[in-house]
Formats: sequence, structure tokens, C-alpha cells
Amino acid sequence: QVQLVESGGGLVQSGGSLRLSCAASGIILSLNVVGWYRQAPGKQRDLVARIFSSGTTYYADSVKGRFTITRDIAKNTVYLQMNSLKPEDTGVYFCNVLKQWGQGAQVTVSS
Repeated sequence: QVQLVESGGGLVQSGGSLRLSCAASGIILSLNVVGWYRQAPGKQRDLVARIFSSGTTYYADSVKGRFTITRDIAKNTVYLQMNSLKPEDTGVYFCNVLKQWGQGAQVTVSS
């Protein structure tokens, strides 16, 4: 049974930083494509960043240069480092692998 647990969300001022974690059990994250998605209030869930088993990464244009997705193989965890946060980055951030979702982590950026 695959379980994904996000953590690290919170309230931060514009320009601040947060690091989200996605810890997994029941699956080896480094062997799969892992994505971080964001769902703003009243909007659809959109892909923010993705890391492939090869280590290749992908970023949405809106976060390129500000967010970094990494992984710790030993901890079976994927991270999303978010810098220079903007109010429009506010939303619930979800980790996804093989159509499995975590419970989400709320990120709120105040102006």
C-alpha cells in the first residue's frame, strides 16, 4: 500500500522560503516519476515540478528559477524548496506518484 505524507507547509511573507517534504512508504520514489502539484482556491490542480527516475527535473514556467525539486534516496523522500515566494504561490501542495496522492500541505504567502 502506497502512502505519501507531505509536510513543511505554512504561512510565509512574500519573498520568503519554505521547503516541502514528501515521505513515502510502500514505494521507492527514486524509481518513479514524482510530481509536486499545487491547487489554489477554486482552481484546478496544476503541476509545479517533477523529478524523473533519471534525476532529470521539470518545472512549470511560473516557478522556474525559484523552486527546486530534489530527492533523498536513503530517506525515500522528495523535497520542494520554494524561494522568493509570491502570493500567487498560495495553495495546497500535493505530492504524486503512480496516481497516488498525499493529503496535501497548505502554503500561504502573504503580501
